[in-house]
Amino acid sequence: MFKHLSKLSHHAAWRRQLELLLDSTGEGIYGIDLKGRCVFINKAGAEMLGYSADEVLGRNMHYLMHHSYANNDLMPVCECHIFRAFQENKGCRVDNEVLWRRDGTCFHAEYASYPIFEEQAVVGAVVTFNDITERVEAQNIRAAAQVELERRVIERTAQLQKAHDRMRRLSAHLTTVREEERTRIAREMHDDLGAKLTAFDLELKALSYRCANDEKLTLRIESMLDLAQGAMESLRRILSDLRPGVLDHLGLWAAVEHLLGEFSQRTKVVSSIDISPELEHVRLSKGTETALYRILQEALNNVAKHSGASRVEVRAHTEGRAILFQVRDNGRGMAVRTFNAGFGLMGIEERAWDIGARCSIDSMLGQGVCITLRLPEVLAS
Repeated sequence: MFKHLSKLSHHAAWRRQLELLLDSTGEGIYGIDLKGRCVFINKAGAEMLGYSADEVLGRNMHYLMHHSYANNDLMPVCECHIFRAFQENKGCRVDNEVLWRRDGTCFHAEYASYPIFEEQAVVGAVVTFNDITERVEAQNIRAAAQVELERRVIERTAQLQKAHDRMRRLSAHLTTVREEERTRIAREMHDDLGAKLTAFDLELKALSYRCANDEKLTLRIESMLDLAQGAMESLRRILSDLRPGVLDHLGLWAAVEHLLGEFSQRTKVVSSIDISPELEHVRLSKGTETALYRILQEALNNVAKHSGASRVEVRAHTEGRAILFQVRDNGRGMAVRTFNAGFGLMGIEERAWDIGARCSIDSMLGQGVCITLRLPEVLAS
């Protein structure tokens, strides 16, 4: 009798210690039998649900606090993960459902449900749960902020694209206006100044013929003829720079060959041109041919001023329906960041941009510079 009472007292003390332990934790903990009825619940769990522990004991926990989804749609018992712990003998952890309070409100919960075994038989389940409303609300705020950020990025990107398109149209228009003005100035210089220099040259030659017997005067006239010839040569060079006639009459490739010949003659840098056979008789749009010619002019100017090269090569070949236009020298090269700082790169990139070409510049110290332009979808299919 005394042993039995002592044993009961020991069990009561152990049960009290267990209750104190469960009540001291901040998360809700309860147990259910095989019918889903609550057999114990700690203080934190009861308070989160708005009940006292005595009000919960013996109640079916699914119908008490897990009966509906967050949108108030009823949750069938067969979909209850908590009951599956003892029905299917497997635990689970869920963080995307709600639990319901006594007052009819719900809160976002994270819960875990695991089966309870007694002598290798499942006798129920133990459930732990926490109110994660603040965490979910913070996640929702972050998600909303992310959506808003993405919306603003899309909106801003569209605005930048419109501005980019406007800038491109403006740049192309300015390039067209500049080329038209160059053509007009070249024509006026040719018709006016060129005609006057030609007439002046003829008059000097006629005067030289009449004064052939006056040696001193003849020498003066010949000196003036040399000056006139030099002025006419300078005028031809200026007119070619302003608007090369060969570009308009014979096309880009002939103009490139002519430009390289003049460049080699002026700088003593050996030049070569390699045009794919399928491009030899291709005429591009006037704007495209002009842009490529001006880009080559700027690239050759860089070679003459900065590279110290002894050779420059121009290549044009096809890649599908695209055209690759390349200018390469064997000069001293430079770091790309140095190239980006100037040397006409901005002008080259702007002209490439105007015609929808992709421009890339490869250079390393001691290995020269290679400028490549890719004009997409230029050739007919």
